[in-house]
Amino acid sequence: MRSKSTLLLFFLIQLSFGQHIIVLGTAQDGGFPHVGCQNECQKAFDNPDLSRFVTSLAFVDQESKQWWLFEASPDMDDQLQYFSELTQGAYPYLPSGIFLTHAHIGHYTGLMTLGREALGANGVQVYALPRMIEFLKTNGPWSQLVSLGNIEPIVLAEDLAVILQEDLSVEAFTVPHRDEFSETAGFRINKKRKSYLFIPDVDKWSKWDSNIVELVKDPVIAYAFLDATFYADGELPNRAMSEVPHPFVTETMDLFDGESRSLKNKVIFIHFNHTNPLLFDQQTNIDVLKQGFGIAEQGKKYE
Repeated sequence: MRSKSTLLLFFLIQLSFGQHIIVLGTAQDGGFPHVGCQNECQKAFDNPDLSRFVTSLAFVDQESKQWWLFEASPDMDDQLQYFSELTQGAYPYLPSGIFLTHAHIGHYTGLMTLGREALGANGVQVYALPRMIEFLKTNGPWSQLVSLGNIEPIVLAEDLAVILQEDLSVEAFTVPHRDEFSETAGFRINKKRKSYLFIPDVDKWSKWDSNIVELVKDPVIAYAFLDATFYADGELPNRAMSEVPHPFVTETMDLFDGESRSLKNKVIFIHFNHTNPLLFDQQTNIDVLKQGFGIAEQGKKYE
């Protein structure tokens, strides 16, 4: 597992002109190390280089010097600084917009960073589907961000792309998940000639009316960042995993079994719970990579 300093050097070597994704975090909502966790988490408490921010992506357009953030994680304050360091301060500190998938704590609570108690931002555009926007408008303290103009909420229409630039659009679609406070979105980021899928949270693929394998087969899709919260059944001791349904990494790999290696190369696993061995076990990483799948790395650029 690469240290943060190594990842920074790795990123700088890759610098080139164009549009690309930068991974700013790979962990599940509670981060890694995770509150109350011992075992492998203790190693990360003792060695910060082993820690990982909560899942978040940056989409970067080097020509216009604009960037957009996908998810406002609880680590957003650190991730804004991290992005600035990775890109050597070449972009504005705040993104041109923030896209939110849903109202679970790892995906929107970083908005607090924009409030008057912290940054006191002005008019940061926040994109989400209707229930998520309504949640922000009608529940404190998020409603204060709206009333004070720290954020400008923008309602997305399902399956209708919002145009950010002439050659850049984002399309939101709903996926099945535990929608206590909002619907749950996935995003398709469409750039000049390729697109990215971002689905960090979903229940089981079988519950969705879309076929994930067929979606990834679309030749326009360059990478699909997919929910890898848990690696396999039995991962949570003394708890029924049906209470927190997610597609196991093993299940997703089985779905793609028999497909070409080039297709599997498009799948990038992300959003790892602190129990997922992909966060800390080298052999598990090797096994997944040998089968042709990708594992999201914090600080890595995907072109």
